[in-house]
Amino acid sequence: MTSRDDIRNIAIIAHVDHGKTTLVNEMLKQSDTLPEHFDIQDRAMDTNAIERERGITILSKNTAVKYGKYQINILDTPGHADFGGEVERVMKMVDGVLLVVDAFEGTMPQTRFVLKKALEQHLVPIVVINKVDRKGARPEEVVDEVLDLFIELGADEDQLDFPVVYASAMNGTSSYDSDIASQEHTMKPLFDTIIKTIPAPIDNSDEPLQFQVAILDYNDFVGRIGIGRVFRGRIKVGDQVTLMKLDGSQKSFRVTKLFGFFGLKREEIQEAQAGDLIAVSGMEDINVGETVTDPNHPEALTPLRIDPPTLQMTFRTNDSPFAGREGEFVTSRQLENRLRSELHTDVSLRVDDTDDPGAWTVSGRGELHLSILIETLRREGYELAVSRPQVIYREVDGVECEPFEEVQVDTPDEYTGSVIDSLNKRKGEMQNMEQTDNGQTRLTYLVPSRGLIGYSTEFMSLTRGYGILNHTFEKYAPVIRNWNPGRQKGTLVSMNAGKATTYAMMGIESRGTLLIDPGTEVYEGMIVGENSRENDITVNITKGKNLTNVRAAGSDEMARIKTPTHLSLEESLEFLNDDEYCEITPQNIRLRKQILNTNAREKAAKRRKQAQNK
Repeated sequence: MTSRDDIRNIAIIAHVDHGKTTLVNEMLKQSDTLPEHFDIQDRAMDTNAIERERGITILSKNTAVKYGKYQINILDTPGHADFGGEVERVMKMVDGVLLVVDAFEGTMPQTRFVLKKALEQHLVPIVVINKVDRKGARPEEVVDEVLDLFIELGADEDQLDFPVVYASAMNGTSSYDSDIASQEHTMKPLFDTIIKTIPAPIDNSDEPLQFQVAILDYNDFVGRIGIGRVFRGRIKVGDQVTLMKLDGSQKSFRVTKLFGFFGLKREEIQEAQAGDLIAVSGMEDINVGETVTDPNHPEALTPLRIDPPTLQMTFRTNDSPFAGREGEFVTSRQLENRLRSELHTDVSLRVDDTDDPGAWTVSGRGELHLSILIETLRREGYELAVSRPQVIYREVDGVECEPFEEVQVDTPDEYTGSVIDSLNKRKGEMQNMEQTDNGQTRLTYLVPSRGLIGYSTEFMSLTRGYGILNHTFEKYAPVIRNWNPGRQKGTLVSMNAGKATTYAMMGIESRGTLLIDPGTEVYEGMIVGENSRENDITVNITKGKNLTNVRAAGSDEMARIKTPTHLSLEESLEFLNDDEYCEITPQNIRLRKQILNTNAREKAAKRRKQAQNK
């Protein structure tokens, strides 16, 4: 069988922030791809505004670089566990992977996750030890760690014989030697290693067509776009082809457009053949894992396996007294249509109807996955309310089980005791503990996913911001009974509507932590602070000072209160309890009780307590 020696298909995989996207930037810069003097911006592959702000990759991206006579097709994948669905899909499109590992941090939880997926697909690995110029870098030790991880994950002999390239993607340097003095301003060692190590795709272009969709895109002009690999045969614009659906049915359609990936652009092409990574339009009802085939030889490829969601939230139309004030899209129909459209491109997401026509259960791979969706919606002008995140339980062999995650913590030694105590309270089970020479301790725990909801804020507080927390889904295990890891403190809830006054806040702040500023408009049932005790307290935060002829109104300007705490979107979601919503609009994030009326809420609380005592 001949090969297409002019092509290499690779994916770049790594733990978050180990430098994948920066490395792709340098490969684009130093290849024969971009026009001379082209000014490429940092993290050029992260085109989404939220990706650029947070410095993370959310969606897999395609690019292709020219290196001499070769075309190297590159898939840049996310590093966060919440976007693991993106990683799983692209593994089927490539013949090898660049595993990027930080020369200081070494192997991390997500390194394990992405490498495991690559080894399961029997892909050829190249290890890139990145950030060799970082203070405290230990490249040789990290290579040993990587080797141990390969062995632990059951790599075969060929996979264990992986080549290593040492690099500083930020500086655009690389070499075959761990000595930083050997670094030169070139990516030639990396390019040469890819050409030499990664197998060329098999050239079976004369056989009947098989093209499998791994990534979905959407365009208002051409509709759904299926991105994937031609595994066999050829495909041309205008061809009549058969789509093999996941449910076993077949559909015929005509290919209206084909796109190839070149540098930072997606360009129209007329034809593609076995080994090419392309995008196809003309299919309105196409999904990830489905196969486009020759009508005379309708043979489907094995569907792609994607891990199911582990976390869910209720998304509902905003029904607070402020509903419709700040958003452009506020109706249930608009919100539902937008959530359904997200399913066009995000295969890790699930949207299910509820008994309430204005509410939907939205399931994803983690808090970050769902919070990114919420942030996207609010930036697009949507108003909505969301409930506290809940883990998804599953029955395994007749036993009700819940998701557990591997948690890796790096913390200064002085905070180790507090972190251990906090993880033990969240039903964590210590797997390993090791101390390093630089005053750091690395802890590895197995923790129920629901114990991690809201933990990141507590963790950053415990470690004064110096700790690093990473976690990735590990397995489903029997549910831990009689345990509620929710927020232990109560809330301060407004009893009326109006504007918060400094005078009222001065009288309330001794009861807990305020979450709003003076002058903020509030409504009955809105959460304005966190109580220092376990119970909720209804407060009058709009009360003004009675004016007399002794005290002038202006004297209130001298009043001082502690600076209120402002919660981010993620912190607000973590803060929620089961009887609360987070109200999200383009301009504000508010916390509120599900039952706004004070009397009705207190009666409902009494009924719940009576039911629990029975």
